[in-house]
Amino acid sequence: MDGKITFRDAKIEDLPKIVEIYNSTIESRMVTADTEPVSIEDRLPWFNEHTPSKRPLWVVEYEGVICGWISFQSFYGRPAYDSTAELSIYFSEDSRGKGLGKITLQHAIDACPKLKIKNLLGFIFAHNEPSIRLFKKYQFEKWGHLPEVAELDGVKRDLVILGKKID
Repeated sequence: MDGKITFRDAKIEDLPKIVEIYNSTIESRMVTADTEPVSIEDRLPWFNEHTPSKRPLWVVEYEGVICGWISFQSFYGRPAYDSTAELSIYFSEDSRGKGLGKITLQHAIDACPKLKIKNLLGFIFAHNEPSIRLFKKYQFEKWGHLPEVAELDGVKRDLVILGKKID
């Protein structure tokens, strides 16, 4: 599978597929705090915040077809935090559970030195056990727990912050 997966900088033409993949996760109430689908226009400012050399947005392709994406975002937006980034990984519904997350997370970790990232963060709902297991498999540790900070369909949900120091 490794040889069939590639990563590249996202282009504006990829934004509809990126949004489609993101929107496919909303209904599960496991991955995002958005409760309604977002539009391409909604995501345009977010797309434009990414820079290939510092805070990239990559599409993940499997056998030449976009199946997911990775986003690095600045943490807290102040200069003292420049070496810390939040990582987001999303896959299309038919690409989940096939081991692509492992390859993708390792690729993101491996890119951190070049991106001058020393601390990598994942903000994950506490009930999203598959994502928590994936990140912990790559030595992410629990750095924070925000109890009941989200409410999804009347259910209060905790947010866990997982972190990893990059050597």
